Amino acid sequence: MLRRKIFDWLAAWHEDARRKPVILKGCRQCGKTYAVQAFAQDTYESVVYINFFESPGAKDIFMGSLDVDTIVMMASAYLGPSARFIPGKTAIILDEIQECPQARTALKFFCLDGRYDVIGTGSLLGVAGYGDAPASIPVGYETVIDMHPLDFEEFCWANGITEPMVALLRSCLEEEKPVPPALHARMKNLLLDYTVVGGMPDAVQTFVDSHDMARVLQIQRDIVRAYEGDMVKYAPAADKPLIKQCFQSIPLQLAKENKKFQYSLIKKGSTAARFAGSLQWIEDAGITVRCRNLSITELPLDGNAVDDQFKIYMADTGLFVSMLEDGTQFDILRGNLLGYKGAIYENLVADIFSKMGRKLYYFRKDSGMEIDFVIRYRGECVPVEVKASDGNAKSLKTLLKHPEKYHVASAIKLADLNVGRTGPILTIPHYMAFLLDSN
Repeated sequence: MLRRKIFDWLAAWHEDARRKPVILKGCRQCGKTYAVQAFAQDTYESVVYINFFESPGAKDIFMGSLDVDTIVMMASAYLGPSARFIPGKTAIILDEIQECPQARTALKFFCLDGRYDVIGTGSLLGVAGYGDAPASIPVGYETVIDMHPLDFEEFCWANGITEPMVALLRSCLEEEKPVPPALHARMKNLLLDYTVVGGMPDAVQTFVDSHDMARVLQIQRDIVRAYEGDMVKYAPAADKPLIKQCFQSIPLQLAKENKKFQYSLIKKGSTAARFAGSLQWIEDAGITVRCRNLSITELPLDGNAVDDQFKIYMADTGLFVSMLEDGTQFDILRGNLLGYKGAIYENLVADIFSKMGRKLYYFRKDSGMEIDFVIRYRGECVPVEVKASDGNAKSLKTLLKHPEKYHVASAIKLADLNVGRTGPILTIPHYMAFLLDSN
């Protein structure tokens, strides 16, 4: 059983006397259904489970009155005696709730009634072209939580890294002292594993159980094909071919030295007017994340972002690597990344940061100076440079030499090194990126 952080969140939600119905929103196959079922089975005396994708007929439960007593009666008639509705002791799971807009509307009435806890899951929730919108979205009567594939810390847990080990890593970061050699070597190897496996639960469990990378790759490519199938099946008709072309251009976009997204790389002569909606569709589906350029390196980052200058990364590093040519996984595990190493390490850090709940930003000027990421860290605006080994952080040094212009006093370099500091630059190993929380 994979340990997921969402379990802790759901436990805290359950302890809140003022809890509202909750929806876990996330890309397909990131573990939503497993998480809510495991949590509910451990927490409630009775669990009523409805999957609208597998059982389209269940939508009829919500086609009439949305009064809770009526819904319970209809659900009991549809599901039979196995469905037990015990006030105060029942979780109602509405899986793939986007398939039944009326069920989403009904959350308001469950919230006001208060006798039953309702947990919904949603894939492609609110994505353009997917299903019908609810007649009324229950604003103020539901809590929507984004759920991701496993992040790097969860991957480490699955591979035997304990809480005391994580605490030691955190203390090394805070005290700026080297990580002990044995743990440092173990974490470096785990990061390479995570780079190729990523966080999709089926891929992670297969890796933990067998370390069979061929099977892991097959699972990943099946997921990518399923995503492409969603694009063809659910996207607006005019956008179907455009969305797939956008998606398939991502490796090419990241292979460039200047990784700013260029519509012309999708297809010669392409423009934002034609492809912007398609790109947004992929992002809304949770498949990609956007990293926006900053006009200036100052807080608040969101207020200084330039909306039409951005990079696109795959939300899961394992899926990104699976889109590359055969043999890439083996090369990464041997540390032999050649010309693609910049793209792989940047996507890796984008994966780690975005799964922490961070919005992504970078800083690039027309002069060619570029900082890979800019984050809020310990209350300050901090540039982060990502080096595959121990490259010269030229742009970082230039930026730090001019505090009067860039308003930055310190920086972080992620590299294939242990913890150390040179003046205002703190160097830490790549695997410590998950410890750079905003607090």
